[in-house]
Amino acid sequence: MSTSDWLHTDIGATTADTITIRGRDLAGELMGRVTFTELAFLLVQGREPGPGETRLLDAVLVSLADHGLTPTVLAARLTHTGAPESLQGAVAAGLLGAGSVFLGVVEDAAVFLGEIVRAAGPDTDADLERAAGDAVAARLAAGRRIPGLGHPIHKAEDPRTPRMYAIAAEAGVLGANLRALELVAAAAAERSGRALPINGAGAAGAALADLGFDPAIVRGFALLARTAGVVAHLAEEMRHPIGMPLFRELDERLSAEER
Repeated sequence: MSTSDWLHTDIGATTADTITIRGRDLAGELMGRVTFTELAFLLVQGREPGPGETRLLDAVLVSLADHGLTPTVLAARLTHTGAPESLQGAVAAGLLGAGSVFLGVVEDAAVFLGEIVRAAGPDTDADLERAAGDAVAARLAAGRRIPGLGHPIHKAEDPRTPRMYAIAAEAGVLGANLRALELVAAAAAERSGRALPINGAGAAGAALADLGFDPAIVRGFALLARTAGVVAHLAEEMRHPIGMPLFRELDERLSAEER
């Protein structure tokens, strides 16, 4: 195998006077014509999205951009406190904590729902309901949580979820994964006796799966969205720092306890 057979990318290329993205001229065909949401879809999927796909992906990115002073945002702010010269380090710190509690649920839900959709086979409501019930029963029997359900703050309803479903339906892209998630929530409530809301991360994961993204890459879109929020928090930290006051408050409390 020669170097030219494997050392290449289909995503982009640069010459002395052109830049191409997925075979399209960046300056002439993309800049001023496509939104960043459409570009993100094009980069990963290799094709431009339809209007409904763009609307749903945009809703997903908006829904995941920020959720207040979460641990990941605090990590970014405190990193900036220690190294204000390294904006990139602070941004990275704010993204490294994406996991099973924050943001990573997007991927967990997509993986879980993908298994249900595959088990359902023919895409009928009865098959999907059966597969969802089986998957929920197996999870509960094993003492494992159901991805995409429950939220530490939004106990009754995550406000992002009904809006996500409405947008998907209006855009004509409400697919098997979003439907499966509703069935999962119903099955979990019936079997456990406790109704947990579908959280925004779970709905985002289902929506991304319905848009055709591989579950292994959907967390990347959560990180893409949250980067905007982290940058906003760092801009605020520069204007109104809370990192150093937070450190001093903790230091004073620890010193008082030691006394």
